[in-house]
Amino acid sequence: MQRNNIERLYDFMDSAAEFISEDLQVSYLEALAEAGEVFLEKSLHLDLSEEKAEKIKELLQKYDDIDELEAETVRKALQLSLLKSMKNYHPNRQMTPDTIGLFISYLFNKFNQGTEPVSIMDPAVGTGNLLFTVLNHMSGKLGKIYGADIDDILIQLAFIQADMQKKEVSFFNQDSLQLVFAEQVDTIISDLPVGYYPNDEAAKSYQLKADEGHSFSHYLFIEQSLRYTKPGGHLFFVIPNQLFVGPESKKLTSFLTEEAYIYAILKLPSSIFKNESFGKSILVLRKKGDNITAPKQILAADLPSFSDKNGMVRIMNQLERWIKENTDHKTER
Repeated sequence: MQRNNIERLYDFMDSAAEFISEDLQVSYLEALAEAGEVFLEKSLHLDLSEEKAEKIKELLQKYDDIDELEAETVRKALQLSLLKSMKNYHPNRQMTPDTIGLFISYLFNKFNQGTEPVSIMDPAVGTGNLLFTVLNHMSGKLGKIYGADIDDILIQLAFIQADMQKKEVSFFNQDSLQLVFAEQVDTIISDLPVGYYPNDEAAKSYQLKADEGHSFSHYLFIEQSLRYTKPGGHLFFVIPNQLFVGPESKKLTSFLTEEAYIYAILKLPSSIFKNESFGKSILVLRKKGDNITAPKQILAADLPSFSDKNGMVRIMNQLERWIKENTDHKTER
């Protein structure tokens, strides 16, 4: 039985990364980025032992027919490798599951109808899985694409993904909460890092800073993302279910009332998460601007299991009706 290109590319990346990791004594994750460069260049640029260098050359010969691949094939193959490498990585740096990314892609296309080209930024891009899922499934024309992350290994993997998928993305290996970004974009997408931000000095420039102690990083990311967004632009966040719970949430609610309109809060099915207490939702915002009006009502819903086809059809029909009744998605920006 012939193996598909996803499996074959995964085999190459996994085997090459194992050889590089073992020989250079680096993590599998770091070696994976190097394996991506080997695949792109079709040659070995690393100073490896003769034995490992020969094995990688054999891999290049074995898989030399894997060349012109669809972007989604590359993303899925790399995702398999990344899943293997990130089992013990910090929860905030785990990849956004495909089911969530695909649903955000659906929302992205619905809310950005009539706005072309669309510029996008992910301020917590990680390896780029959410960003590339949206890019590979968007129906309109692309504008400029940006991604930022403080983790140098993850941003290197995102860069390799972009090259392998032939996507033009500008990456910033910086703390997004301190990034001075000159341009504003049409759309923000992000799986928000959740926790406390350790840099109290940098947090002082934010309205959503804590009155005492460390500030919530997820609050600061929302505020910073709105700074990055054009008036009338959309923001799609994966958020913890408890985002609007607790004494600090009053400040967040007040801030959002001033700066944006809440379009939708969609609770993701609990079956996606190992622990229900780690459950998440999708928050859709629209930044205020001239001729941008508030929706008649917020779309609030619990999403069914993504495997429940009838339930998903009902939700999509509900969303279609809501967009027609509550938004003018062709408003100029």
